[in-house]
Amino acid sequence: MSETSQPHRTMAPTTQPRLQQSAIRALILATACWVLSTPLTTVAGSAAAFTGCLLACLWLDRQPTRARLFRLRSPLIVLMILITIALGGVVGNWLTGASLMAQTLGAMASYQLDQMLFWLLLAGGIGLTLRLLARRHSWGSIPELLFVASAFVITLAAHQRGMIDRPYFIGDFALIRGIDPSSILMAIGVVAVLALAVLLMMENNHKRLPYHFSVLAVLCFSLLAYVQFFGMPTPSLTNDLGLTGQSAAGGSSQSDNPFRDGENDASDREAPVAIVLFRDDYEPDSGAYYFRESAYSQFNGTLLWTAEDDSLDQDLVAEFPSSPIEVSDQIPAQDKRRRVTTTIGLLTPHRSPFGLDAPVRFERAPNPNSLRFRQTYTVDSLVPEFDFPDLIGRQAGSPDWSVSQWAEYLEMPDDPRYGEFARELIADLRPAFAEDPYAKALAVKEWLDTNGIYSLANEHAYASDPAASFLFGDMTGYCIHFAYAATYLYRSLGIPARVGVGYSVPSANRAGGSALLIQAVHGHAWPEIYLQDLGWVIVDPTPSQTLVDMSTDPQDSLQQMLGDMLRDDAAFEAFLRDQGGDSRWSLAGMGRAILVLITALLSAAYLIRIYRARIPAWASTPHQYRLQYRAALDQLSTFGIVRRHGESREAFARRLAPSLPTFVLLTDHHLRAAPGYGLAPAGAMQLVFNHQNNDQNNGQDNDRQHWQQLRNQVQQELAQSQPHWRRLIAVVHPAPWLNAR
Repeated sequence: MSETSQPHRTMAPTTQPRLQQSAIRALILATACWVLSTPLTTVAGSAAAFTGCLLACLWLDRQPTRARLFRLRSPLIVLMILITIALGGVVGNWLTGASLMAQTLGAMASYQLDQMLFWLLLAGGIGLTLRLLARRHSWGSIPELLFVASAFVITLAAHQRGMIDRPYFIGDFALIRGIDPSSILMAIGVVAVLALAVLLMMENNHKRLPYHFSVLAVLCFSLLAYVQFFGMPTPSLTNDLGLTGQSAAGGSSQSDNPFRDGENDASDREAPVAIVLFRDDYEPDSGAYYFRESAYSQFNGTLLWTAEDDSLDQDLVAEFPSSPIEVSDQIPAQDKRRRVTTTIGLLTPHRSPFGLDAPVRFERAPNPNSLRFRQTYTVDSLVPEFDFPDLIGRQAGSPDWSVSQWAEYLEMPDDPRYGEFARELIADLRPAFAEDPYAKALAVKEWLDTNGIYSLANEHAYASDPAASFLFGDMTGYCIHFAYAATYLYRSLGIPARVGVGYSVPSANRAGGSALLIQAVHGHAWPEIYLQDLGWVIVDPTPSQTLVDMSTDPQDSLQQMLGDMLRDDAAFEAFLRDQGGDSRWSLAGMGRAILVLITALLSAAYLIRIYRARIPAWASTPHQYRLQYRAALDQLSTFGIVRRHGESREAFARRLAPSLPTFVLLTDHHLRAAPGYGLAPAGAMQLVFNHQNNDQNNGQDNDRQHWQQLRNQVQQELAQSQPHWRRLIAVVHPAPWLNAR
């Protein structure tokens, strides 16, 4: 059997791609390689990736179907490409490692050359592999589509966890211009969708493509409308301390357990949860900013949990402010404190508002970017400026407390080991401090600092008393274990104590600016003791041993970007207008939504019209008879010229013959090429064009250039036969294809 007669069941249509199609496809794949390489290499490396993929795709598409390359098996070709990329990597490593090259070209030039060589070969190999599969197999276009989609998804995946400054080339561009990167992100997503649509349109089966294309366009505009109404997606957090989630009056359920051993996941530690703007300059002596959201102070028979007794924790605020809320009368020693005002923008939903150290006033703040921030509010805090002499010599508790309040703040598990162990820890205190509550608390803290081991992997939560399992067991746990253990030890010594819950952020993270980024990793629990005339004082154990790295890289650009968004003073007037209610569902908002929907529908209609008019220039010759005739029907429909119900194509052409004689010839060619018609009698059409030679017609029926000439002539005849006002309507008509049949 000859080579031309052998069946190729797995082969795609082997016609060599035309230059226009090849260039567009190569440009899309090269752009995907550039987007994928940008966060991973230098500018020169990204340029090399774009160039390598572009040249590789163009070269392969120029190869004829019978070229030697296509006689080799696909796995062998891919193996050769991989070997070439590996050799390029070896040469690149030699360029950067050889002292001779560094001395000759310079260290930076050698590194740039290494990156250019590696990414040129890698992207070229990717382009060759994708185009080879597309040329040889019917399913070969699928890997191309997946690669383009994956390149954009992988590059922009950081936004899923709220890291809106990544990838950095987008974040830096937005930061310099004061733009929300989400807008750029959505624009890139739309471009990616359009790129995929172009790849789809290059396939041989065009029948359903306009409808697929319109669906893609509607989805893009629907995304914009969704974001306008419901905001940007927020990161999904492990919520091991119960900080995030939907707000609920009255606190959390008593059935909740703050010990989530085995459920903690450090993978989301970089996710941003809030941004804090300092209106007053303040840096704590402890080296960390503490933001309290809630506290576990009432013993429920099993463990400490949020208080249900209204007489407890009156300094805490459980609900977000719709009007100003003040608790300043609950904070003592105001002469030893400093007022600090902060504005907080929440990036994820929270159960309750939090504030710096000892918040005394919460007030709703204007939200300059409702798509980005879930809640914005201003907090006035009285931060402590206690010296050591202020803390030593104080009595524990408050003389104003009732007996029941004292009892609640001292209640704990009925386990004598806590008291026995606590007394051992304070046994070595000097006599002058033996009865001092703060000195006792420091002794307990110091022992936990030295002997505790920080780890997320433990199983204390399954014990009847997780804190005892931790303290009298392997001493391995995370902040909630240390906080509970310390609180029980403090209470066993007669010191009122509770577990504060919120965020602890290193003060160095501010980096001299006014904005402070709070991330998921900063979620924290700590013990607090109550000293007479001072109030709640944080005495937080810090274990010196750790089995898990919970550090994160500085996010200065993200911190600055979010701070600039929250600092937008132009939102104040809009905030005042919005005081009467939620503007998200206002008439103006609904009007914008309707406008977006209308714009989406019109855009989809125009895209379909453009597609149906332009696709004949891209389609293969066997499809010309159908696509060119359909495009001509669309042209007629723009002027309101359509087939009547039950009217055949031949009768339609005869009706238009006086003003559009070329359309009769176009219809004749269409019917000759259409399956099922063959050389159908042309009837009156042949009477009109009896001067045409049938042999010439048969030879031209499937010629793309001849088809295009016929359609252009129909367009000219339409323009000559129609008045100016109809021509104007035809230009702006969004959906002539609805009536074209």
